[in-house]
Amino acid sequence: MRPLSIRVRLTLWYTGLLLAILLLISGLSYSMLRRSIAQDLDASLMTVAQIIRDTGYSTPGMTAGPGPEAALLQVLGPESYDKFFQLVDAEGNPGIRSTHLGGRTLPLSALARANAARGVATFETVQLSPGGSIRLLTMPVVRGGQLQAFIQIGMPLGHARQALRRYLETLLVLVPLGVALAAAGGAAISRAALTRVDEMSRSARRISAQDLSRRVLLRGTGDELDRLAETLNEMLARLEGAFAQMQRFTADASHELRTPLTALRGGVEVALRAERSTEEYRRVLRSSLEEVERLVRLSEDLLLLSRSAAGGSAARATVDLEALCVEVLEVGARLAEGRDVAVRLDTIGPASVIGDAAALRRAALNLVENAVKYTPAGGKVELSLSCGDGHAMLTVRDTGAGIDPSDTGRIFEPFVRLDTARARDTGGAGLGLAIARSIVVSHGGTLSVESTLGAGSLFTIRLPLA
Repeated sequence: MRPLSIRVRLTLWYTGLLLAILLLISGLSYSMLRRSIAQDLDASLMTVAQIIRDTGYSTPGMTAGPGPEAALLQVLGPESYDKFFQLVDAEGNPGIRSTHLGGRTLPLSALARANAARGVATFETVQLSPGGSIRLLTMPVVRGGQLQAFIQIGMPLGHARQALRRYLETLLVLVPLGVALAAAGGAAISRAALTRVDEMSRSARRISAQDLSRRVLLRGTGDELDRLAETLNEMLARLEGAFAQMQRFTADASHELRTPLTALRGGVEVALRAERSTEEYRRVLRSSLEEVERLVRLSEDLLLLSRSAAGGSAARATVDLEALCVEVLEVGARLAEGRDVAVRLDTIGPASVIGDAAALRRAALNLVENAVKYTPAGGKVELSLSCGDGHAMLTVRDTGAGIDPSDTGRIFEPFVRLDTARARDTGGAGLGLAIARSIVVSHGGTLSVESTLGAGSLFTIRLPLA
């Protein structure tokens, strides 16, 4: 079964919610109207009973006659036409009653007698045959602490029930009509609201991997849909940058791999063109072995870079950065032999982080190797380790030529070699800093650089403490 569209679901939810609200309001309004009518009826009956009591017709010994009806007509006017009364003595014997009661007698229930003993009036709904249901008030008349008589006032419920029935019929017509109109309006509103989403979908479909420069148009309203379009555009910008970086990486990797392969192929082809002496073959093989080793190192660097970028690493454990710095210092000192570059420790303190010790050692060693490589004779490279704000800071400072400020943002990209380091024998493949930064980032840290031309550079690894 095909799922319902968002437009249809919004309309159904809106219609269902409105129907529930209307039913609730209709039920409450009907209940309140019914209660209000009942209260008005009871108040009207109480008024009539008080008039009869105050006029003195409830006094024992009063003879039958039209007196009470005339008093009611004089006080209430036409409102007294639909009401009838009956006077009952303390023993329950009927006395004066309304002329339009005819031969009928209003009932005196046991509940009314019990309430009268306590001086409380009783409201009841009873069946009067013939005549249907009536609302009956039985009011006791007490004088001197003794029950003298009962005043009973009745009113037919036909008009009240007819008014309630008409109101209910009105609700049964207006509620479905209102729901239908609301559903139509909700469908129109949802269609208008989602038109912008359809436009965004069509724009997104036209964007492909071959053309990520296109963007979803903004209306400038600043609403939720504009914020969604901005989010999509930001995502497309990130994808465009990632695709461009991947294409550059692929092209640079292909170039770096092609150079040693071409040299390897050329050497082998030259060696095979004619008969060579054993020494010449050995020279070709040594040259080929150097190119193969360069390919192996490049492949290992590419593999390490891809794994670090993907967040994959060996099992994490507590790493003692102080011991790691000492190991890196020893390797750096060996690298600096013959270059007249001093590699030493500056300030160092205890610090531990959670991570892959081998990967972190590789990142720090890449920085030291890079510093030794580009520091002239007589210069120095210093390592330091400190803690602060819940982080460990491992810094590598050199007194080399420094980096142009415009290049500091590029040096961490793969295969980037600055003008002073383009020679293959010193510049390498341009993956050292990229690998170092990828390892640090995979450990939740940052790698930054501060450099001044002619004054050297300062690389800082910042890692969260264990």
